[in-house]
Amino acid sequence: MNENNKKLDWKPAFEIFSRISTWIIVPIILALIFGKMLDTYYGTKPIMFLILAGLGFLFSCVGIIHVVKNYMKKLKEISSSSYNITIDKEKK
Repeated sequence: MNENNKKLDWKPAFEIFSRISTWIIVPIILALIFGKMLDTYYGTKPIMFLILAGLGFLFSCVGIIHVVKNYMKKLKEISSSSYNITIDKEKK
């Protein structure tokens, strides 16, 4: 492994970490804020808060699954292309 590859190893890990963290934080925080606001406005103390918290959690789960599936597909493409390159080198 050359020096350039060593410097770039952290970038894919940071990208997947930031995407998953965003899917965890943003929907749940927004659901909690809007749930609290709707409960205050309509006087339904915990109902809207709990419903939107649950929906935010489900939305986060779906987003995380989507990100991980895309990442796994990308890894599979990379590994299959590097496998083909290795086979081509061995044939020569």
